[in-house]
Amino acid sequence: MISQNIPSIHLLPSLVANQIAAGEVVERPASVVKELLENSLDAKAEQIDIDIEQGGIALIRVRDNGFGIRHDELLLALNRHATSKIRNLDDLDYINSLGFRGEALSSIASISRLSLSSRFYSEQMGHCIRLDGQEKPSALVPTAHPVGTTLEIRDLFYNTPARRKFLRTEKTEFGHVHETIKRLALSRFDVTFKLTHNRKTLMALKVAQSEDEQLQRVAMLCGPDFVEHVLNVNEGAGEMQLSGWITQPTYSRSQPDMQYFYVNGRLIRDKFINHAIRQAYEDVLYSGRHPSYVLYFKIDPSEVDVNVHPTKSEVRFSQSGQVHSFLVNTLQNRIAQTFPSQFEPPSVLPLHSQQSIPLPTTIETPLSESYKMEPSSASAIHDTRQAYQALQPPEDIEINEPPIPPLGYALAQLHGVYILAENADGLILVDMHAAHERITYERMKSAWQADNLSAQVLLVPVTVSVSEREADIAEQHVDFFNNLCFEISRAGVEALVVRQVPSLLADANISMLIRDVLADLLRFDVSSRLQENIQEILGTLACHTSVRANRQLSLSEMNALLRDMEKTERSNQCNHGRPTWTQLSLKDLDALFLRGR
Repeated sequence: MISQNIPSIHLLPSLVANQIAAGEVVERPASVVKELLENSLDAKAEQIDIDIEQGGIALIRVRDNGFGIRHDELLLALNRHATSKIRNLDDLDYINSLGFRGEALSSIASISRLSLSSRFYSEQMGHCIRLDGQEKPSALVPTAHPVGTTLEIRDLFYNTPARRKFLRTEKTEFGHVHETIKRLALSRFDVTFKLTHNRKTLMALKVAQSEDEQLQRVAMLCGPDFVEHVLNVNEGAGEMQLSGWITQPTYSRSQPDMQYFYVNGRLIRDKFINHAIRQAYEDVLYSGRHPSYVLYFKIDPSEVDVNVHPTKSEVRFSQSGQVHSFLVNTLQNRIAQTFPSQFEPPSVLPLHSQQSIPLPTTIETPLSESYKMEPSSASAIHDTRQAYQALQPPEDIEINEPPIPPLGYALAQLHGVYILAENADGLILVDMHAAHERITYERMKSAWQADNLSAQVLLVPVTVSVSEREADIAEQHVDFFNNLCFEISRAGVEALVVRQVPSLLADANISMLIRDVLADLLRFDVSSRLQENIQEILGTLACHTSVRANRQLSLSEMNALLRDMEKTERSNQCNHGRPTWTQLSLKDLDALFLRGR
């Protein structure tokens, strides 16, 4: 017997529908702040003031000097699906605004006490309208208001206690609000932002036009340490442009909490983008460490879909492979410039300081023999003394002195681990094993790329079980595998057979590696796993063939190592992301000994 109490299909009351929509739009006070700020920026505001009380639960007030809202459109602005940014289906393919979801204000109004005041730029008087969690708003009231818009949101979730109880403490909720404002402030240097919390000003950011002014804003938002370690980026290819700042590999973090990537001005958190940036840092970071960056990517809006995620935090590119390659190559090239010679040569020291060490000679020998060892430190000390005595020129002879190299000249070796050198600014300390490991690794990579890979035919071919879709992808990318010395063919609907591999990967788990590569190709249309495995092996070889701790180098060998560091890409850090050298300036040394106090 079928029950007679089967509910019938019916339309929801608009208030209930609005509150359901609010669950999608408004998770916490920060969600409201994001919606309101994006509307202000889309209205061409040049100044935005945000007042928060009790973490945004008691009050969120956003005032802007944008072009405002026409008085006869204020009521319409509070209706669901009302927007000035989208008119037809074609507009969805070319979105320049930060937001367009018309249900935002109506949804927010359904769970709070909302007041909207605005004056359109061509009108003489402002108007105000209020909505108190009800279906019908108040009557439109004339009010004195400058050009622009003010939105007040009070008592968030006052009529939905089940939602309100899931809010965190005032401190936690304000932390989310602050982070939301920070993200937008990093994207719009042409806008003034002011933030107060419980009537205390916490942020006052002026318009930043020059790069120095922009870096000052970045320092205020991301911290001075971030700015001290940044590398600027500004590259273009066709309609793609990437600018902003990344940090040196030695400035990494345990969490991906300082990563800001904007596509056409919109902050996104996208696995595709993260994959490209991680690949750019692949051989300069410790495992488990994360780079920091503030990057701005511009592309034709018709080439990117921003509506693949409800919060627009993910995007989809029509030419994803080209975008991925552009990001990886641009950032890899910039990171490659992290070596001592990138800095301007320091000024020349007085003659008696500069001529104390012999000029360096580069040692052109096989990798494993690059820096031969001496039996004890006595020889190095003797060489140093002889150098000081023999190279003091007569006082009446004028010598045309070459500039001192960035890493200076070696003085001694400390405990068989560090090289002590002197440059124009002070003292240099070099981790000799870490530095030589990077030099050896870069040489091996260059040799591999120049000579390509040698192939090894498998005595017993490896059969790899895959899905039908993965097998199709493997067939579509056969040239990709061939270029890396793999011979792969289809052995059935859901099977592949591998008959040849690169010699360096002969002992690898071929089945697992192929599956991982195919997973990348399905997800990102590109894969770097094979190259990463090869580079990992080269890195291990470089580590084992580099100079070891507690081995002695002569002065000429130490100087040769310094000169090689100055011309080797990425030599500011070892293969694992550790710094290879550091500097103590004369100012630092004076501070240690309290000189001048």
